[in-house]
Amino acid sequence: MNAMEQANIIERISQIGAVVNLFKSQFPDSSVNLSPWVKDENTAKFDDPDSIDFAFHFPRRSFVCQSQTILMQIRLPGTTIANPQRVIGVELSGHDYMGQQWRFATAGRWEFWGTVLPLPDAEQKLRQICLQILQVFNLVIKSGATENPQAITPRKTKAG
Repeated sequence: MNAMEQANIIERISQIGAVVNLFKSQFPDSSVNLSPWVKDENTAKFDDPDSIDFAFHFPRRSFVCQSQTILMQIRLPGTTIANPQRVIGVELSGHDYMGQQWRFATAGRWEFWGTVLPLPDAEQKLRQICLQILQVFNLVIKSGATENPQAITPRKTKAG
């Protein structure tokens, strides 16, 4: 669901602002769209009430991120205002004029996969942003792979 629509309580508004600041601190030339989903029949299937969705746009295709737009979806455990802090994870996908280039999720091994992946420095920045988002939402990280995402550097391409 668009981040703008999820901004319904003060804690959530604060978290959304923190996410925007975290991303822009690493990629200052980006701009944010808090309503990446247009309300029509083509995008209705993507309207997930259990996520907070952002789009971060670069002025032109970012060589380091290998995309012009990064879609971020922060996954929530269910629509509950009682616990606005908790999140399940973060998913990212990089897009350009040719479509989706790569994906990333904090579930599992924090791997990037796709046809054209971000450069290693950008991968590390994106991992760090995701880790900080999980901290903002007070997610206790317990599983092995999520304890130290900086140490995880596998790169999967479509062929590999």
